[in-house]
Amino acid sequence: MAQLKFPLQKLLLFWVATTLLSGCGIQSIPTAQNEVEAAWSEVLNQYKRRADLIPNLVQVVKQYASHEKQTLQAVVEARSKATSVQFNADQLTQQNLEKFSQAQAGLSTALSRLMVVVEKYPDLKANENFRDLQVQLEGTENRVTIARQRYIEAVKRFNNLVTVPPSSWTNSIFLHYEKKPQFTVENVGELENAPKVDFK
Repeated sequence: MAQLKFPLQKLLLFWVATTLLSGCGIQSIPTAQNEVEAAWSEVLNQYKRRADLIPNLVQVVKQYASHEKQTLQAVVEARSKATSVQFNADQLTQQNLEKFSQAQAGLSTALSRLMVVVEKYPDLKANENFRDLQVQLEGTENRVTIARQRYIEAVKRFNNLVTVPPSSWTNSIFLHYEKKPQFTVENVGELENAPKVDFK
């Protein structure tokens, strides 16, 4: 009977320890980390989708407004800069996030200027390829906004887990995760200046 009692005590102790650790974030924190990584990947995917539309957009605009070289060149350069500033989730720091945000905001500004130029060319606005690209770009801007919101929520949840007790104690003792960077008010404002592509 003594032999049976000892394994039962071990089993009970193991169950209590597992339950306590589960309640203190031992599983929640890595899960939240995975959610942040997935949300950041989606942000990158949506910005890449936007960047991939730009060469076709520039080509269509060139057909109707070839003498707008300065504006077109600014878009091409801004796209190049935006696509060169990419970070994996494990490389995200506040400084890297700000660099990324500034590059994307630069592209948004260049696209906005291009859309102002387009207003002067009714034939371009009526072009079917241009209108298709316009719809795709508008949809992509909406997806970018949603992806950013999901990232913000995922980071908020993760940062709460690693900074608020009792899960922060588990993090300090076992996991050692750092807080994730968040879009600041300044770079959210920059990113909110998405190009307006509605020519109805």
